[in-house]
Amino acid sequence: MSEKTATERTEQVHNRIAMLRVERGISRRQFSEQLGVHYQTVGYLERGEYSPSLHLALRIADYFDVPVEFIFSLEPFAPIGQQAARRP
Repeated sequence: MSEKTATERTEQVHNRIAMLRVERGISRRQFSEQLGVHYQTVGYLERGEYSPSLHLALRIADYFDVPVEFIFSLEPFAPIGQQAARRP
């Protein structure tokens, strides 16, 4: 398996949208209505098939009341179980 170049690593924007949405009990349709986007756009975002504009990313962060870097990253997020195990 070869190492990815910096360009290849940055092509996909990873996110925690689905986790945050499900945690709060919000459907894709409800979330899309709050953001003013089509509900399929939310699905594309959650699957990493579409990277949001900066404006949309900031609106999503504002909606969940978290910093934008909590939701979006150029590197994959560690699974939740691994994050909890690292806490002191």
